Amino acid sequence: MKITELQTPAILVNMDYMEHNLTKYCNLAKKHKKQIWPMIKTHKSTELAKLQQEYGCTGFLCGNLDEAEAMIKAGMKNVMYAYPVATDVSIARVLTLTKLCNTFYIRIDGVDAAKLINDSASISGVVVKYTIIVDSGLHRFGVAPDKVVELADALKEFKNLEFCGISSHPGHVYGACTHEDISNYVKDEVEAIDVAARRLRNAGYTLKIISSGSTPTFEGAISDSNITIYHPGNYIFNDTIQLSTRTATEAECALYVLASVVSHPSDDLFICDAGTKCFGLDQGAHGNTSIKGYGTVKGHPELTVTGLSEEVGKLHVNGTTDLKVGDKICIIPNHSCSSANLTSYLIGVRKDTVDHPIKVDIRGNSTLKNIQ
Repeated sequence: MKITELQTPAILVNMDYMEHNLTKYCNLAKKHKKQIWPMIKTHKSTELAKLQQEYGCTGFLCGNLDEAEAMIKAGMKNVMYAYPVATDVSIARVLTLTKLCNTFYIRIDGVDAAKLINDSASISGVVVKYTIIVDSGLHRFGVAPDKVVELADALKEFKNLEFCGISSHPGHVYGACTHEDISNYVKDEVEAIDVAARRLRNAGYTLKIISSGSTPTFEGAISDSNITIYHPGNYIFNDTIQLSTRTATEAECALYVLASVVSHPSDDLFICDAGTKCFGLDQGAHGNTSIKGYGTVKGHPELTVTGLSEEVGKLHVNGTTDLKVGDKICIIPNHSCSSANLTSYLIGVRKDTVDHPIKVDIRGNSTLKNIQ
């Protein structure tokens, strides 16, 4: 089946582009003797996680416990949950995952949550492995690098928690507006890790895991002497945000939305049949002013996606265009992670031909399990 025969809107993945991305990142990690544990909230697909494993990824970072459960159910080793837990329901799930996988890790950044986890773990007779979150500039989770020993010492009293190392996420890099800006965020990342690692080692701690990373900072930080595990997520697909800082080229943007032009209400405006339920409303996190509109229309630099309703998008024409009603267009979303989470399956394609559907099987939340 040809791509042009598909019902629109449809969210496609160019398999060749995606495989190029997987090869590129894993080869770079292998060259520097580092591991990749990708963040799988980008795709929320067991099939794609298995593909990442085939290309050399040795673990997985998860954005929620549903993802962690799916990875462990699929037989994956080295599974890490990216955030602290503090509720009875979440802690119970963490304890179950710990029993199922002896290389399951959580992250902690404070004594309060640690005590709650330890109390439950003590009752259940399990030991939960964890890393301490180090704030490398995002100022979301984590402790300042110069405070990490203080927290590690405070956590020693919890006998059912096992300290394994440190983790960070330089997510503030998504405020970068140019390629040249990225080096400043890489510096933040590696310096924060270095301070934290040195202080912990000097205090007598052994660091089994030192993990960090993002897609934009990956290439700049991969040679760092401290970090051993990297957590890029978006790299499997890339998107307009990565284009804006030249982290990726258009030929490395594997996910895009296939849409049809359905109306031409004025000379400088067309309407397509894809809206927020395909793209979301993300124009770049943390103040990225280099993002214009809601996506990049491939092959049409004169078009800007200036507005989105739920099911339709506005395409503004700057200059002249050969676009006409009935045409199909391909739009690279600003944020591919959002688009992947808005569908139950992606359509894998090669060149102009449909290859196979890819299930997005981990996007449903788990609330229903607790009320049935």
